[in-house]
Amino acid sequence: MLARWYRTLKQQADRLLDEPVSEYIIPDGKRLLGTSRRVKRRVYLLSLMALLEDEPQYVDRAWRELEAVTQFKDWNPSHFLDTAEMTHAVAIGYDWLFDRWTPEQREVLREAILTLGLEPGLKAYRGEARFGWWRRCHHNWNQVCNGGLTIGALAIADRHPEVAAEIIDHAVHSLPLAMRHYAPDGAWSEGPGYWHYATEYNVAMLAAMGTALGTDFGLSTIPGFDNAGQFPLHFGGPTGLCFNYADGHPKRIPAWMLFPLSRWFDRPEYAAYQIAHARPLPQDLLLFDPSGRDFDLDTLPRDFRFRGCDVAFMRSAWDDPNALFIGLKAGSNAVNHSHLDLGSFVLEALGERWIVDLGSDNYNLPSYFGGKRWTYYRLRAESHNTLVINPDAGPDQNPEARTQITQFNSGGPSPGAVLDLTPAYADNATRVQRTFTMPDRQTVVLRDEITCPEPAEIWSFFTTPAEVALSNDARIATLTMGQKRLDVTLQSPGDARFEILPAAPLPSSPNPPGQKSNDRVRKLGVHLDDATDTTIEICFEPRTG
Repeated sequence: MLARWYRTLKQQADRLLDEPVSEYIIPDGKRLLGTSRRVKRRVYLLSLMALLEDEPQYVDRAWRELEAVTQFKDWNPSHFLDTAEMTHAVAIGYDWLFDRWTPEQREVLREAILTLGLEPGLKAYRGEARFGWWRRCHHNWNQVCNGGLTIGALAIADRHPEVAAEIIDHAVHSLPLAMRHYAPDGAWSEGPGYWHYATEYNVAMLAAMGTALGTDFGLSTIPGFDNAGQFPLHFGGPTGLCFNYADGHPKRIPAWMLFPLSRWFDRPEYAAYQIAHARPLPQDLLLFDPSGRDFDLDTLPRDFRFRGCDVAFMRSAWDDPNALFIGLKAGSNAVNHSHLDLGSFVLEALGERWIVDLGSDNYNLPSYFGGKRWTYYRLRAESHNTLVINPDAGPDQNPEARTQITQFNSGGPSPGAVLDLTPAYADNATRVQRTFTMPDRQTVVLRDEITCPEPAEIWSFFTTPAEVALSNDARIATLTMGQKRLDVTLQSPGDARFEILPAAPLPSSPNPPGQKSNDRVRKLGVHLDDATDTTIEICFEPRTG
């Protein structure tokens, strides 16, 4: 397997030999990040091949890439992720190929790390620049910025010890602000994609300190970090897609970080997962943990609740690509990258994802991370698989709401979860309880119990890529993908009906220009008027015949 990974990586490096070097391009007027990430991928790959193959073309190509970015006017510190990732990239190239560089080349790389990376970093840490806000934040920016700067500082610490010491001291004191959010079970409130981004830099920083200094200053003992590798094991469904809540995408997320986490915490299941799913990177080859070869992933619990973040997963089997699977969430609307999606879920069966999360929209939409965030359809509750009560132009859940999974029954033949969503709808309801059950792990039953002090308009929505047909009484919706079928039956209330709707804002909702198209999906909706005390119960049943 490792030989196969190596051949794949070498082929990628060989294709890079004739590629043009990266250029200073900020396509959206804000981010150099695409360039920084491209340089990082290239430097890791070319440096690894230069060391293993001992052929000069890899060194020469790595130098052309690195020399180009040392000539950039800056590494775009106004969007400091760009600076941190580029610092990381150049530091790896400098350090791994140190013996292959001439003294003049080393000086060029050291100077770039210092002046374009670490000196802006010091301004950030000292509070001398507005772009240093991230040093006090609790999300992925913390780990990426601290991690990139630390790796840069360690690379040139022998020549610039005072600068390196100050950078590392600041980073070691800043990082716990974010790391404490892994507790207690290792999940990440920003969603699977940002779990990957944050954890990659978190692990890289700790691994670099371990090899360079012999200590990570106790950071790896922060509660919950030992469980961080549990999250990717559970958030992926049988189709290979993940539960992409928040600003996420549904593609499976293999993670080289699982190898060091497996070794550090004696968790062979982490390595087993990465062995099964790696799209190999140089880090996979270098940090491979063989303990995962003997771990059977089918022995993992089929149901898991991640406390704190309050997301949960239930499945009928691990070893069946056609297994029934749901991922569901409570948690907080106020975390970074969150959507108004409390109570939402995704559902898979028969090798297909039937109920989907649309994911993020364009980050460059006006005030996407500001005052217009809740005007964009994909970020509103109405685009998610959850409830909307008394829709209007305002946010359709409380943006500050914090909700919980109050009960989680796992391990038995019929697992289930109870979510208290009342805080999300407190302006319109006195009680909103959503219950998911998986009877005999054959079907999914969704039950909403809603109490409103005044007659209310209530919608329950589900977004699907399937073709949808309604029965004559509109109480059964048949979802089809090819020859596969999912029956969705409205069991309560008795006078309600399903509707097939476009995945688009309600007439009362805002609809700013420039949003992504949702033409490839549609919504199934249940609409109630003048409801005060009601129960909506729906059964999802895959059909194989």
